[in-house]
Amino acid sequence: MRRMIAVVLAACMLLSLSVFATADVFNMGGTRNPDGSWTGLASLETVTVGDPGNVSDSTGYGSVSYTYNIGKYEVTAGQYAAFLNAVAKVDTYGLYNVYMWNSAYGCKIERTGTSGNYSYSVASDWANRPVNYVSFWDACRFANWLHNGQPTGSQDLTTTEDGAYYLNGYTGSDGRWIQRKAGWRWAVTSEDEWYKAAYYKGGGTNAGYWSYPTQSDTIPSNQLVDLDPGNNATYCNNAYTIGSPYWRTEVGTHENSESAYGTFDQGGNVWEWNEGLESASRSSRGGQFGSISKDLQSLRRSINDPRSENGLIGFRVSYVPEPSSIIALLGGLAGLLGVRRRRV
Repeated sequence: MRRMIAVVLAACMLLSLSVFATADVFNMGGTRNPDGSWTGLASLETVTVGDPGNVSDSTGYGSVSYTYNIGKYEVTAGQYAAFLNAVAKVDTYGLYNVYMWNSAYGCKIERTGTSGNYSYSVASDWANRPVNYVSFWDACRFANWLHNGQPTGSQDLTTTEDGAYYLNGYTGSDGRWIQRKAGWRWAVTSEDEWYKAAYYKGGGTNAGYWSYPTQSDTIPSNQLVDLDPGNNATYCNNAYTIGSPYWRTEVGTHENSESAYGTFDQGGNVWEWNEGLESASRSSRGGQFGSISKDLQSLRRSINDPRSENGLIGFRVSYVPEPSSIIALLGGLAGLLGVRRRRV
């Protein structure tokens, strides 16, 4: 009997861990090859960031009291185009920026049609590069859409305007009162979540921090050739990693340069929005394709008006499983053990 209970406990522990490990993947059907290239479209995969209750860095950032998942890659143009097709046939709150298509630094999402019948597409050679020309509010609306189960419809409280954040049409320059709600499932990363996933060494609650998000204290190379182990990133080290017309590499290109938790491109490619507040402004971290190496360091952060949309900023998301799934799991375990005890 004890052996049976031990087996059940072990199975439930593995199941609960798998809830975090696999997450609710936004499946685009593509596969990543060993060399970092893609066959098809990159999915919105997440990786688990454990070691809850870890100490903060000397900067004061990085301590997170809970286990969570974070985007393995930056949100891509292909994923964002799917979002636009779901909720922006009428683009009420300006989720699309024409510079995505028109700018030399745009992510090449094209909009066609007229309001009420807009459609969006992105060329295959751009689809797996990070989205840009998105504001902090655009990122919040994308997170709300994921939180709500990726519905199709107008931009309202059931799709983009409520979820992890209660926006209800807000697109202004302040919005410091708009914070992540209790019960969130998907959200724009908090600054501590982002920082921990990028720089923390892992393996305990007092493991220390790297200077760069490539598990290194030395400046990364910006070359495409990524030896194993790697220390590479997409930024400008006297020359760009990749020049015109792309500027940004496909997510995960530096296949041997992941963080301790398995994230890619938290250094370079594009700055990434996070929830960090500085007065009415929001923080971004990680540097971009034209940055110098210092921008990739843990000491650097950028502060921007939350309405800012330019070719240098994108984002990634965080995820926790639905509380009800964990409660149901624990409830089922308790019931099973109760039955076993009565039978003994």
